[in-house]
Amino acid sequence: MIPQEKKCLSGSALKLIAVITMLIDHTAHTILIKLPFAMQTFAEIGSFKISIYIICRWIGRIAFPIYGFLLTEGLHYTHDRRKYAANLLLFALLSEIPWNLIHEGKLFLPGSQNVFFTLFLGLLCMMLYEFYQEDLKKQCISLLILSLIALLLHADYGFKGMGFLFILYLLKEKPIPLAIVSSSMLNSPAACMLAFIPIGFYNHERGFIRGKVGKYCFYAFYPIHMLILYFIKKAIWGYS
Repeated sequence: MIPQEKKCLSGSALKLIAVITMLIDHTAHTILIKLPFAMQTFAEIGSFKISIYIICRWIGRIAFPIYGFLLTEGLHYTHDRRKYAANLLLFALLSEIPWNLIHEGKLFLPGSQNVFFTLFLGLLCMMLYEFYQEDLKKQCISLLILSLIALLLHADYGFKGMGFLFILYLLKEKPIPLAIVSSSMLNSPAACMLAFIPIGFYNHERGFIRGKVGKYCFYAFYPIHMLILYFIKKAIWGYS
């Protein structure tokens, strides 16, 4: 456990880390994957080949656990949970075209949806779990329905991603079991566990991102950066 006086990262700092690591991951997925020098292996650990591309994708695995942790914090501190959920759904819809373009160069991609849908479903899990806290049967039915929706929707990280978010919520006050159990639910669990290092230094302060402008800029970065990467890709190679 990290002593309280050593905890130096605010919620804003965690948001910045999440944004930067996500940008690195998506840049690798969109741009670096087409550059031979980035794909070239420069070291091997057993059968595992290391390249600039692989390192960037590993760094990118840090983003989702931090976003998930911030989601649980948002649920705890928000004054209007319905509005919080509505904002996630709104940006899920706004991000869908950029998500489709960056992945397949198409406006419509029914087989894959962006991570805001995963965050939205995860938040609904937490809210319904609390709402039906006196009724185990309704809790189970609600979670089952949301699990089926997650499977059918094919949102980023899928059913495992939604389950990961729910485990974050349940084990939030138990950091070591949380890191081990939740990371094992995602691909590249060792890389995902690295996210719990900055999370461990979280000091429960809001930090420098304040007000509606800061909040919505944080949300808007997701669709905007995907559009920028898509147009960079198109400008360099002329195809998606």
